Amino acid sequence: MTLDELLASEATRTAEFPVAEKSIFMAHAGVCILPRRVTRAMQEYLEMCCLQHQESGDVWRHLNETRVIAGKLIGARASEISLLGPTSLGLSLVANGLPWQAGDEIVCYHDDYPANVYPWMDLQRHGVVLKFIKTGAPGAITVESVEQALTPRTKLVALASCHFFTGCRIDVNAIGRMLRQRGVLFCLDAIQTLGAFDTSVEHVDFLSADAHKWMLGPMAAGIFYVRDEVQEMLRPSLVGAWNVSSPNFIAQDEVVFEKGGRRYEPGVLNAAGLYGMRAGLEMLLEFGMENVSNRLLTLKRHLVPRLEALGFEVLPPTDGAAASGITTATRSGGVPLERVFEHLAAHQVVVSLRHNRAGVAHLRFSPHVYNTEAEIDRVVEVMASAN
Repeated sequence: MTLDELLASEATRTAEFPVAEKSIFMAHAGVCILPRRVTRAMQEYLEMCCLQHQESGDVWRHLNETRVIAGKLIGARASEISLLGPTSLGLSLVANGLPWQAGDEIVCYHDDYPANVYPWMDLQRHGVVLKFIKTGAPGAITVESVEQALTPRTKLVALASCHFFTGCRIDVNAIGRMLRQRGVLFCLDAIQTLGAFDTSVEHVDFLSADAHKWMLGPMAAGIFYVRDEVQEMLRPSLVGAWNVSSPNFIAQDEVVFEKGGRRYEPGVLNAAGLYGMRAGLEMLLEFGMENVSNRLLTLKRHLVPRLEALGFEVLPPTDGAAASGITTATRSGGVPLERVFEHLAAHQVVVSLRHNRAGVAHLRFSPHVYNTEAEIDRVVEVMASAN
């Protein structure tokens, strides 16, 4: 099915996304609503488990094919894909698996989502030094701002591909290319772009992203990428029977890690969740990622002027290369946004309520490709009626 076919028929749209029958869901940057085909894939797996064991040969064939599909999404080899979620697990594997020395430096962004700050902060107990990027606007990380934070001691730069609050996307390829030239490792939290915008790992060493946002998958099923050339450097910090060679399930005299993605998978996988994740990825790839991203930006262009007409200040970027499917807005005066948020919920409209570091409330809108301009108009109508 193409994206045009999905949007051309309301019956098709609501069949694929039943949530649209009775409500308007625009919080995919939080925890997404599952498409029908995703839940069906999970249900079919569970029904199969009534008849054969949960790790049958068909299951492993399916999961290994999922590595290929996930690799296609980010331009990676299947051997570089571990099927692990949540995002924080992959980031923690990087933080805890690299050979740190006292005085090594990590560059990250203090106002990033906490899951991409705390793993690096925790390394300070080992003498690792954190350097925080300075930006002109929240989330507006550029090649220049990253470069200014580097020193000869910088070992790793850890960034998000898109800021969770402002929706500002970074130039992953330009930053990664600059870091590769300097011999600095690059770790990417990609949960806010995978499934929404092309995210290439050509110049990335590590990537982690759970499926429960733009990939339209379930929670705790995700993608963890480690570039082939650095897998020996990143020692698995979780060890079990699955990622260590154990012929005939017998513990050996030494720890020898498996090759490829299995290297970071210590035990059984979340098979039901991964069946769902695969179904979501296949749908997005059917639509075509360029079509998906174009649709998200079209919806943003429809939403922004209508929010501004209600007196809202929309956080940048609202257009251009850094814009994303996330639109965050606030206003001074009028009905408190906490009440507007509750008013929307009472009218079957789901958005996200977020606060900045100063405690100022914002509404965050994150529609996905199946949402419509008519739904945006309805959301704005409901907001205008809040009192």
